[in-house]
Amino acid sequence: MSLMNVGISSLTANQQALTTTGHNIANANTAGYSRQTVSTTALVGQNTGSGYVGKGVQVSTVTRHYNELLGRQSNAASAASAADAIRYQSLMQMQDVYSGGDASLGAAINSMMNAFADVEAAPTDGTARNVVLTRMSELTARFRSASASLQEQEYATKQQLTNNAAQVNSLASQVATLNSQIARALATGHQPNDLLDARDQAIREINQYVQTSQVEADDGSISLFVGGSQPLVLGSSTGQLSVAETAEYPGSGKLSLYFSQPNGVRVELTANMVGGGEMAGLLKFNNDDLVTGRNLLGRLALSIGTELNQQNGLGLTLSGNYGGDLFLLTTQTRGWSNITGYDVGNPAASATATVTDTRSLVASDYKILFDGSNTAQLIRQSDGMITPLPIDPVNGIDAEVDGLQFTVPGNIATSATKGQSILFQPFNTAADEIQPLVHNPNDLAVASAVSANIDGSNTGTLQLSSLRATDVAGVPAQGAPVRITFDGAGNYSYQTYDPLTSNWSAASAAAPYSSGQAIQINGWNITLTGTPAAGDTVSVSNALDLGDGYKLNAGNASAFLDLRDAEIFDGGTTLSDGFSSAMAVIGTRTQSAKYAAELSETVANSLNADRTAVSGVNLDEEAARLLQYQQAYQASAKIIQTAQSLFDSLLNAVGP
Repeated sequence: MSLMNVGISSLTANQQALTTTGHNIANANTAGYSRQTVSTTALVGQNTGSGYVGKGVQVSTVTRHYNELLGRQSNAASAASAADAIRYQSLMQMQDVYSGGDASLGAAINSMMNAFADVEAAPTDGTARNVVLTRMSELTARFRSASASLQEQEYATKQQLTNNAAQVNSLASQVATLNSQIARALATGHQPNDLLDARDQAIREINQYVQTSQVEADDGSISLFVGGSQPLVLGSSTGQLSVAETAEYPGSGKLSLYFSQPNGVRVELTANMVGGGEMAGLLKFNNDDLVTGRNLLGRLALSIGTELNQQNGLGLTLSGNYGGDLFLLTTQTRGWSNITGYDVGNPAASATATVTDTRSLVASDYKILFDGSNTAQLIRQSDGMITPLPIDPVNGIDAEVDGLQFTVPGNIATSATKGQSILFQPFNTAADEIQPLVHNPNDLAVASAVSANIDGSNTGTLQLSSLRATDVAGVPAQGAPVRITFDGAGNYSYQTYDPLTSNWSAASAAAPYSSGQAIQINGWNITLTGTPAAGDTVSVSNALDLGDGYKLNAGNASAFLDLRDAEIFDGGTTLSDGFSSAMAVIGTRTQSAKYAAELSETVANSLNADRTAVSGVNLDEEAARLLQYQQAYQASAKIIQTAQSLFDSLLNAVGP
């Protein structure tokens, strides 16, 4: 009977080993499955007086091959990789808005500017003028289309964040349920391996969306924390994640992740607090990268539109009037804040940022931070540059920085407590709201407002290089020309004619003349080349003094063309290169995000490989074990067969 018992115990142990091996093979491709092996121990032998005789084998437990440290490291690396990957994918989509080619925004800008060349050649030609207006309309349409693309991406990002939050909440409920099941199962003294695998896989999936830290309790349950200390799962209870606008700047479009505790308390989690996972990457893209893209686009629209508006205002239309604005632009925006009494819809209870100098603009959001003193800090969000702003108890804040006039009413500035702030997004809607204002080709002001005449009796070599109006208020009045006289010693002075008295004014103080350098007088400048002789004169008058002849002077069209090379961005970038500069900024961000995604993916794959090296199923090894346990099972059956044969022989020997 002892031999029979040994055979039965061996048969049972090997049968369970075969079952476990088959279970491994069946789940070789199951996500999160950890390899299992049967652990056996020898039964205590029986003392026969002449030694202990073995009584067989028993299965002590089924061991799950899992390294907790590697699992946690893999989860953290996967969370970082997921954040970098989704941000890179989003930047790749945004980069399409800043792509090159004939259909790009940059091509539309160049086409519009180049269209002035035909008007310069034929200033009264209606077809050439209509082409300019068509190109302007196309440009504004592309600005609005590009802005709409960014808005669609913003909407898609918010939807994806909302869906991810719902997925995390669902997975957290699964973890809480598994916690209860595992705690009950562990009470039997053995680990429920498949339940543990299911929980670890759920935690792994949660970390794809949001990075968690975990703490194991004595009963085997695991608590998960997000944002450092917010309990997403606490035993069998769960919190809830949601996505909404940041409480600090309601209405700004900036998003935060909110954690709702079981008691109903909501805690705001910023992108930095979230740490990793797709949600962290999407928050960074929405609150940083997308903001940069919209600021670059908005500043481009504002700067180009303003330059063209100003230039058109310096020329004359076919009706003999000064030109009006070519584009409708948004030059003033209101800030966002949660300061008590702040109302973005009430001018008296809200702050504004107004464009004053487009050539000084920096494509950035701005924040005024209050510290409870009589001085606030203006923080440029793109690079963190700080500008102190004094606070007047009555008038509040009124300061110009980076081509923007920041105004905060006294009642708001004095109501702000330490740590509160106002967020300004001066370029957020500029590209979306730009519209063409001129639709009649006659209203295109390409004629110069001033004309020049070099006296035919001059004996020097003076030649006219250019003549530009710079301020309509300083353009000579009709019938009141300005005469520039040269003294032959390298100096000039000028006089103004008074048609009421028919007299010339006294000569101005002498100033040095340099060939090729502009002479600035009141609201116009003239550039002459050559060497004047003593007594040589040049007269500058109002273009309307020429009668209809002014229409043939396309000086303002030439000025429009010169704007192509005007440095209007960042202190050195020309109008023609403005879009290329924006492309470079977005391209650099995208390339940087690509490198980060590739690096974090490599680290995540390496750690995951280390984890699966411990937990994964190797089919070759399992096939070898299958043969091993099969042979052991057959040998066990042979033991039982032998015991039965011996028992039968014994019965036959003692039988009747």
